[in-house]
Amino acid sequence: MHDRSDSAVRHDTAHAAHTTEGVMLTLTATCCWGMFPLVFKTVAHIPALEVLAHRSAWSLVFVVLIMLAVGRRREIISRSLYAPRTLVAMFLSATAVAVNWGIFIWAVSHNVVLQSSLGYYISPLVSVVLGVVLLRERLGIAAWTAVGMATLGVLVMIFNFGMVPWVSLGLGVSWALYGLARKTAPVGSLPGLYLETLLLLPLALGYIFWLGFYEGTGIFGGEIIDSALLAGTGLVTALPLLLFARATRILRLSTIGLLMYIVPTAQFILAVFVFDEPFTRVHLASFALIWLGLIIYGWGTARMRAPSPAV
Repeated sequence: MHDRSDSAVRHDTAHAAHTTEGVMLTLTATCCWGMFPLVFKTVAHIPALEVLAHRSAWSLVFVVLIMLAVGRRREIISRSLYAPRTLVAMFLSATAVAVNWGIFIWAVSHNVVLQSSLGYYISPLVSVVLGVVLLRERLGIAAWTAVGMATLGVLVMIFNFGMVPWVSLGLGVSWALYGLARKTAPVGSLPGLYLETLLLLPLALGYIFWLGFYEGTGIFGGEIIDSALLAGTGLVTALPLLLFARATRILRLSTIGLLMYIVPTAQFILAVFVFDEPFTRVHLASFALIWLGLIIYGWGTARMRAPSPAV
C-alpha cells in the first residue's frame, strides 16, 4: 500500500511538472504574439503578400537551424516524416497558419489591429465549436452561452457598421483550425513546424523571385534594412510557433484557449493606446458581449473541474 502511494505521488508530481512546462511554453508564446503588432509595424510599408512570403521562407531557415542545433538532423531526412498521412495533416495546418499570417500582416499594415484583437478573442470559442462539430465533444450551458454571446457581439458590429468583420472572423477561424490540426497531427512539435514551413516554401520562393525579376523589388527586399527586417519576421515567427506546437501536445485545448486570451488583450491595448485606433461605443458593446461570454465560459470550465464536495 505504501509503495503504491509513493508511486501515485511521483506520478502526480511528474504530471504537475509536465503541466507547468506546457503553461510556461504557452505563456511565452502568447506574450510574443501579443507584441507582434509592434514587430510587423516595422514592415508595414512593404506589401502584405510580400511580407507573408518572406515570413514563410525565413521561418523554414530558422527552423532548420534550430533542428541542426539541437541534434535532430536525422528527423529531416527520416522517411516516416514524409508519410502521406503526415503530409496531409501538415498541409492542412500549413494552410491554416498561412491564412492566419496573411490576414494579420494585412491588418497591421492597414491599421485595424483592433479587429485583429477581436479575432483572437473569439478564436477560443471557435475552438469550442470545432470540438463539438469535429471531435463530438459535449458542451455545457455555460459554453453554449459564451458562444451565443460571442456571435451576438459579432452581429452588433455587422448591423452597426454594415460590414462583416472579415479580419476578425478570418483570424479566429484560421487560428482555431490551426490549433486543431496541430493537436491531431501524428508528428512532434519541431518536425511538424519544419514540415509546415517546407510545404509553404514553393509558393513563398516563387512569389519572392517573381517580385525580384518582374517587379524590381530585389530578391531579399528593396533596402538592406528591409532585408534584415524581413528575415527577422522568420525568426520571431519560428520561436513562438515552436513553443505553441509543443504546448498543444501537453495541455488540453480548453487550457490553451484560456491562456490565449493574453494575445488579444495585448493587441487591444496596443491598438487603442499605442496606435490610437478609434474605439467607439459600438466597439465597446461588441467587445463587452464577447468578454462577458468568455467570463461565463471560464467560470463554467472552472466549475466543471472543481472537485465534488464529500458527502
